[in-house]
Amino acid sequence: MRNDLWNRNQLILALNLYWKTPYNKISGSSNEEIKELAPIIGKSPAAVAFMLMNFTALDKERQDELKIGKRPPGKLGTELWFEYLGQWEQLTDDSFKIVENTSKESVPKFFKTELDFKDTEGIEKERLVKTRVNQGEFRRRILASYNEKCCITNIDIPILLNASHIIPWSENVSERLNPQNGLCLNVIHDRAFDKGLMTITPDFKVKLSKDILKKKHDKEIQNLFIRFENQPITLPDRYAPDPNFLDWHFINRFEK
Repeated sequence: MRNDLWNRNQLILALNLYWKTPYNKISGSSNEEIKELAPIIGKSPAAVAFMLMNFTALDKERQDELKIGKRPPGKLGTELWFEYLGQWEQLTDDSFKIVENTSKESVPKFFKTELDFKDTEGIEKERLVKTRVNQGEFRRRILASYNEKCCITNIDIPILLNASHIIPWSENVSERLNPQNGLCLNVIHDRAFDKGLMTITPDFKVKLSKDILKKKHDKEIQNLFIRFENQPITLPDRYAPDPNFLDWHFINRFEK
């Protein structure tokens, strides 16, 4: 088989990586994750980066110059794009199986997560592994969508950023991996959002609870929260938060 042809498994892993890669980091020469995937699927980093760029031709979220001159990723690649579009958990599950069957030692590297469950086995271990992988995949997709920046403060230190669920993981199983159910927030604002001390309105503006607002004369609270009241968040390159999910948070979590 010609080396420039892509098979189904190779394309699935490339597609998985596409959704976890910020647009401005699709580069075979500098992106470490592209370079890590390349030997797993038997392609060069340049070939992987080129395929990821071809996926942008199908990406309705991308409307700027990045799409100009890009060709779709072939017949099979296009079919897989639409097969997995919105099927976030299925894409993760299938990618995990492919990597595990190809190279088990590559699983932690590809999914960027620790999967050592020494005291568990069987079905319980499978459940824990799946949960850990899914949580990690959600985080990476959200950070990629927001270009690894907090949508309120623009803090861009990944270790200080969380992929915050709008509707919590336990509240809606069907939407738990949907990137439109996520926000990229720094750890302080993530905690405040989770506890209902702040919310994001359906028109994408910050709204603070009365418990925060009554401390408006506190210098630290002013700096951390008050100055962002009614300010618009920075929207992601892909998948803006669903207004219906934001409305759910306002009704069910926000301390009015």
